[in-house]
This record gives sequence, C-alpha cells and structure tokens, in this order.
Amino acid sequence: MHYQWDFSQVIHQLPLLLSGLQGTVVLVAWSMLVAIPLGLLLALMRLSPQRLLRHFAGIYVAFFRSAPAIVLIYWFFFAAPILLSFRPTPLTSAVMAISLQAAAFFCEVFRAGIQGVERGQWEASAVLGMRGWTRFRIIILPQALRHVLPALMNRLIDLIKTTTLASVISYGEVVYNAGRISSLTFRPLETFTLLGGLFFILLSVIALLARWLEHRWQIGRRV
Repeated sequence: MHYQWDFSQVIHQLPLLLSGLQGTVVLVAWSMLVAIPLGLLLALMRLSPQRLLRHFAGIYVAFFRSAPAIVLIYWFFFAAPILLSFRPTPLTSAVMAISLQAAAFFCEVFRAGIQGVERGQWEASAVLGMRGWTRFRIIILPQALRHVLPALMNRLIDLIKTTTLASVISYGEVVYNAGRISSLTFRPLETFTLLGGLFFILLSVIALLARWLEHRWQIGRRV
C-alpha cells in the first residue's frame, strides 16, 4: 500500500499545536513546583530518626511509585468531586496526580544524594557551628544535588512525558491538541510524526542542559 505523506494541512494547524505545547509547559511547571519540594521533604522524612515519619514517607513512596499515573489522573478528576465536594479543573487534577507521584521518585533521588555526601562534611559543618537547616542548605544540599543531577534530569524528562496522559481528561496539552488536529485534517501519521519530532527536540535540549550543568559543576569542584 502506497501512502502519500502530506504535512501541509498539519502545518496550517501549527498554532493549535503550539497552544497545546503552552498547556504542557504550564502543567510541567506546576507539577515541578509541587513535586520537587515535596520530594525533598519526603527524603528528609525517610532519613529522620523519628520512626513515624520514616514509615509514613516509606508508605507514601511505595504507594505512588506503584500506582499507574493514568489511574491517579482519572481518580483525582472523578473521585475528588465525590469525596471532597469540589470539582477540580483538568489542570488541577493533572497537577495533583502527576506531582504527587513524581514526588515519590524525586524523594528517592534526593535521599540517595544526601546519603552520598561524605560523613566528614557533616562533621566539618558541625565543627564550624552550623546547625539544622543552615548546615543542610549551605553544605549538604549543594553536594547532594551534584551527585544526583543526571538522575534528577531523568526524572524531569519522565515527568514531561507523563504529562501527555492528561489528555485523557481533556486537558488542552500538546497530545490532546494533536488529537484535535488529527481529527480536523485526517492526517494522524503526519500529526503525530510532527509531535514526536517536537518532543525529541524538547527533551534533547533538556538532556544537553543537564550535561552542561554537570560539566560546570565538575569544573567548580576541581577548582
């Protein structure tokens, strides 16, 4: 069977695709704003000497790492109005589902980074009179981030790809709008080929940025 490729109709709908990309950026930004601080908090709880905090964080991580993202998105969108007496928007539902799950993965990344900091760094900061959050923020956290930067960027890439599932609740992100373009033009192959190229460029830029940051931090460490 000979297929005649024609991207012209899809290109005419490019503003709709870019509008969806804007929706994806908004969803990724909000999800990161929730997931990264929550993941760091969970990591500290898992390392806490308090057994209750450790167990709570451990159960949280185990649950959200095992739950499929699409199930969480459906649950927050359809169950929240029943259980919480309010109807969240598709954006709110997607942010809650994606960020809460991503926090579980970020937690393990942060925990590995913190545990990877040499014990001598903790002792040296204590000798300097640093205590609590000040010691963690100035001495421990920067070193932990250097250790786990590649893993953090991989989790960010996974988060971006997970946002495509928000299309199932009709949130206007890039995959949802690509489906609309496909219906309008009857050109699904061209539409989703263009979408795949768009994701390839976006994620490649993020990967290059991660390598650049890692290189800069390695230079700073040698200096």
